[in-house]
Amino acid sequence: MNMVNYNFDDIRPYHDKEVREKMRILVKDKTFDKVLMHLFKYRPKVEMVKFQLRRIRSIKQLQGVFIYDLLHWLIDKTSDGLKCTGIEKLDKTKPYLFISNHRDIILDAAILNFLIFEYGMNTTQIAIGDNLLLYEWIEHMVKLNRSFVIKRSLQPRDLMKASEKVSHFIRKSITEDKMSVWIAQREGRTKDGNDQTQLSVLKMLNMSNKDGISDGFNELNIVPVSISYEIEPCGLAKMKELIKKEHYGAKKTDKDDLKSMSMGMFTPKGRMRFVFGDPIETHFTVTDNAEQRNKYLKDLGDLIDEQIYRNFKLWPNNYVAYDMLMQEHRFKDKYTNEEEKKFRMMVEQANVHVDYPITDITERFLKIYANPVINKLKVSKI
Repeated sequence: MNMVNYNFDDIRPYHDKEVREKMRILVKDKTFDKVLMHLFKYRPKVEMVKFQLRRIRSIKQLQGVFIYDLLHWLIDKTSDGLKCTGIEKLDKTKPYLFISNHRDIILDAAILNFLIFEYGMNTTQIAIGDNLLLYEWIEHMVKLNRSFVIKRSLQPRDLMKASEKVSHFIRKSITEDKMSVWIAQREGRTKDGNDQTQLSVLKMLNMSNKDGISDGFNELNIVPVSISYEIEPCGLAKMKELIKKEHYGAKKTDKDDLKSMSMGMFTPKGRMRFVFGDPIETHFTVTDNAEQRNKYLKDLGDLIDEQIYRNFKLWPNNYVAYDMLMQEHRFKDKYTNEEEKKFRMMVEQANVHVDYPITDITERFLKIYANPVINKLKVSKI
């Protein structure tokens, strides 16, 4: 496929030849210095890290040494263990488009890459919204980590052009450069536990398709990934965000995003489970009919969702939440009295911390944990 007309310089990750210069800018950044101090607490350690970063000459070196060690430390410090299944079915020589549910701004893609790196595959290129590039150091850091930018804050016509460019970038990465890509199934994190693939994401991916709809998606090698955290990252913050939007028409601010990025990384997450699904192959007939095409895209979204729901690891918290929400004891055998007591405490905390004059705080909090059970029941027996 000929993509010579596209210049991806404004959205692409940095190349190896740019690493030295960008790293020099990054380690001189005063805000980045504060971030390192927040991480490591000790000035000599920060200076040692900066010294190591200055010596890095390639993306692979950065990810294989610094980022890998940092994530190892974060997983040990803030979780009760990480498990992964399904990755062994992947062909290490093949590029994939990993589409996952989205629960945490930083960790979803970072841990996925951590697991892929451990498995011996090349790390993925990561889709990131420009709304998260709040400081210059963040842009340098993510582009040094193979992130490419999805521009969101544009007028409709410009947004269409930008989406088309991203679509071509993703297709080129997979079909020509043989580089895997990660993208969330939706714009922004799931804030109510109801993971669902947005039609707009699939429409964007299809913009660069020059073949029939099936051939176009099959060449992307889509693999759905289910990401499950025992304790929902930024659960209360997500609730507040939804309430502000629904009841007060308030949009989240840059400060909210930054807080969520930090909280997601450093607050306890309990156990974590990543499950890689099977590559999706579709057999839709060729069509020029827009209505039929949209139906195919919806069907594809359903195939992705079905694997994400089926492979989602349900924890005791999920079962307790379902029983509380439905006011029944259907899954009583899935949790202990102690686990139920702990979760009820979390519900109480939500009612204390979410200080809005509304009556459905308990119900909203329960849905964050109960919706994955409801979704799994649609596709399999539990």
